[in-house]
Amino acid sequence: MRNRALTPRRVALIASLTCAVVAAPAAHAFADDEARNAILQLRQQLDQSQQQQVQLYNQIQSLQDRVDKLTGEVQELQHSQQRQQQQQQQQPGANNGQQGDTSGQSGQPGPLADQQEVNTYNNAIDLFRKGQYKKAADSLSAFVALYPNSQMAPAARFFQGSSRYALKDYKGAISTLEGVVHDYPNDPHAADAMLVIAGCQIELNNRNAAKATMQKLISQYPNTQAATSAKSRLKLLQ
Repeated sequence: MRNRALTPRRVALIASLTCAVVAAPAAHAFADDEARNAILQLRQQLDQSQQQQVQLYNQIQSLQDRVDKLTGEVQELQHSQQRQQQQQQQQPGANNGQQGDTSGQSGQPGPLADQQEVNTYNNAIDLFRKGQYKKAADSLSAFVALYPNSQMAPAARFFQGSSRYALKDYKGAISTLEGVVHDYPNDPHAADAMLVIAGCQIELNNRNAAKATMQKLISQYPNTQAATSAKSRLKLLQ
């Protein structure tokens, strides 16, 4: 066997081959790290997307529940008005010209005026149901201006604020809904109004205000569906 001398050229060749062998696993490991980081980032983005979907679903579900309940309330009010009209016809002159204005009493709305009031309200709510939020907001605002003491005024103002929320007019929605909470604290719409206010504050990136609003909602209206939704959303904001 011939004895091959380690010439400078051979030493350089061996060194380059050794570096290539060592560098290959290192490059492979680097590629694995990049892949892991990319997967982690995708998972984080997916988790954030899922949380946003849960929040949006809760908000939509809360509004839909109120719409369904409101439909029953309107029907009951219509039946009640029909009964009142029948009683008035049976007792002519008993309450002639006396509708009874209860405005200013604990912020509670007055009685129904006539069928036109109900029709005006129903038309505005139909716009909300159809997703025509700009027209709904304008129509509900007009209804409140025409019938400020209506029994349906709290609901009209609530859906007016909800329409502004849907239009991404979050500051306008907050202003309208805060009026509902202030003027009608004992109305069922007050709790729902606070929940939508919190949703607006989240959209405005004011998470601390949203937490405070939901905590106040849970404290003041503990047995409401809105409070249950607020508890779930608070967990997402932790």
